[in-house]
Amino acid sequence: MKRDDVRNIAIIAHVDHGKTTLVDELLKSSGVFRANQEVVERVMDSNDIERERGITILSKNTAVFYKNTKINIIDTPGHADFGGEVERVLKMVNGVILVVDAYEGPMPQTKFVLKKALELDLPAIVCINKIDRPEARPEEVIDEVLELFMDLDASDEQLDCPFIFASARAGFAKKNLEDPEEDMRPLFETIVDYIPAPEGNPEADTQMLISTIDYNEYVGRIGIGKIDNGTIHVNQECVIVNHHDPDKLRRVKIGKLYQFDGLNRVEVLEATVGDIVAVSGITDLHIGDTLCSPENPESIPFQKISEPTIAMNFMVNDSPLAGQEGKYVTSRHIRERLFKELNTDVSLRVEETDSPDCFKVSGRGELHLSVLIENMRREGYEFAVSKAEVLYKFNERNQKLEPMELAYIDVPEEFTGTVIQKLTSRKGELQGMSPMSGGYTRLEFSIPSRGLIGYRGEFLTDTKGNGIMNTIFDDYAPYKGDVNYRKTGSLIAYESGETITYGLFNAQERGLLFVGPGERVYSGMVIGQNPKSEDIEVNVCKTKKLTNTRSSSADEALKLVPKKEMSLEQCLEFIDTDELLEVTPSNLRIRKKILDPTLRKRASFKK
Repeated sequence: MKRDDVRNIAIIAHVDHGKTTLVDELLKSSGVFRANQEVVERVMDSNDIERERGITILSKNTAVFYKNTKINIIDTPGHADFGGEVERVLKMVNGVILVVDAYEGPMPQTKFVLKKALELDLPAIVCINKIDRPEARPEEVIDEVLELFMDLDASDEQLDCPFIFASARAGFAKKNLEDPEEDMRPLFETIVDYIPAPEGNPEADTQMLISTIDYNEYVGRIGIGKIDNGTIHVNQECVIVNHHDPDKLRRVKIGKLYQFDGLNRVEVLEATVGDIVAVSGITDLHIGDTLCSPENPESIPFQKISEPTIAMNFMVNDSPLAGQEGKYVTSRHIRERLFKELNTDVSLRVEETDSPDCFKVSGRGELHLSVLIENMRREGYEFAVSKAEVLYKFNERNQKLEPMELAYIDVPEEFTGTVIQKLTSRKGELQGMSPMSGGYTRLEFSIPSRGLIGYRGEFLTDTKGNGIMNTIFDDYAPYKGDVNYRKTGSLIAYESGETITYGLFNAQERGLLFVGPGERVYSGMVIGQNPKSEDIEVNVCKTKKLTNTRSSSADEALKLVPKKEMSLEQCLEFIDTDELLEVTPSNLRIRKKILDPTLRKRASFKK
């Protein structure tokens, strides 16, 4: 049976191509908001970090009505680090809207998300967005998109996809470039006409695949998925099975059932084939589980999520200032919080280590792990993290393999030489170079993942903030040799205490400082960057010796160079393998792993 009154779609695209803004417009034009209602921009990015950074991290569900059809829409992330979110939600939908920027054209993540959609045989509507940009080139972008479809071995039906031209910000979509700019109706009509209605047998035994897990303090875990067969109702007895875990078989009871309406979840008593619903009241529910009728427990296949490529150690903070700023500081707190994150993040791995105070956390990239760190510090956690390291594999010949990335870099022509030189020194191989409009050049590199660790900040400095870098995981390849991460050394505090202007004034001649006057420091804490490669100890708590003679220059004010404010990402990029980052709700401090200078020297000699 077909449910003609329902369409399930996911909006997929490269980062910053306008997915979330497009969802805003679909919500507005379908009448979800009142005429006089004040609506924030990117209403789907509900999490604080998403709003601050202007990125989508978690996939979100919403639903709109067009005429008599309910359209369930899933807004997905664009960053490669959150690719796991995209992979799993595609199992819930019957088609996708591929959003492509009318100037940038298809980018690395466009290729990744489209490949996943084509593998699942999903039809795609291509939406060329931002056609009102002054440098937009929609006709050329159409050719580039069709080339991408052919590169990915799309079938003839998939190649014959409709194109829509839109400006999500201006609130219009049209089927042809010469059509008038009115509203989003052409896109709605294309969705209803082109995306197939969900099919299934409402009389059959219940089958629902859990594709997303949400968490709520009051009701616990909430499983979101699409009903493939049968109907589901409140208080129904079900069985949980899993395609990748054949031994799993647990009887459960549906507590509450919700459907999506606009931005709200509405409680319902029952739902049927094709509906995307949320269920609560089941404690141990995981992504990839299938809810079935007890009479016929049959799991729905669920693709394996891509493996993590990068790892960090999260550990209890043991610095001299430990436990003074955080609310949750013990290994039990940190362990519970990390394992709780596994409930909702399928791409994350948490492993216990030999030490009860240290946990190995693996993810898809630096951004993936830095978002977790930022969330934890906002929740009141205090802990320390090590430098990110890539995860190696070994083949049958015991050859060491490392993760490789494809990096696509758009830079003004005058900076290409610097970027090529820096990436080549980090074991990158230039694979292509092509001119773009506006004096920009696009460089394509194949580079080990570890070659990109700590490079983004340097890249923005080298290109004066004008460069754009996008990376995507490619494959594992033989180890490319050692990379020298950092050519600069650290300035290390010599003693514990409070920084004094006089001490800082003398220290600033040695390099760039990360601390200002009146800040607490301790012996072994990194308080600045030395332009030379060696580490130097400086005394920033030093006061001026007072004498009873007065010189003419004694009362001149000491001028300090402003300290360098370091963001979380910059700190993670800066730290070296023998350093840690101390993370508290109010401060980020870089420190040496071994605080004692004598023991530190001994350890470096042993190396």
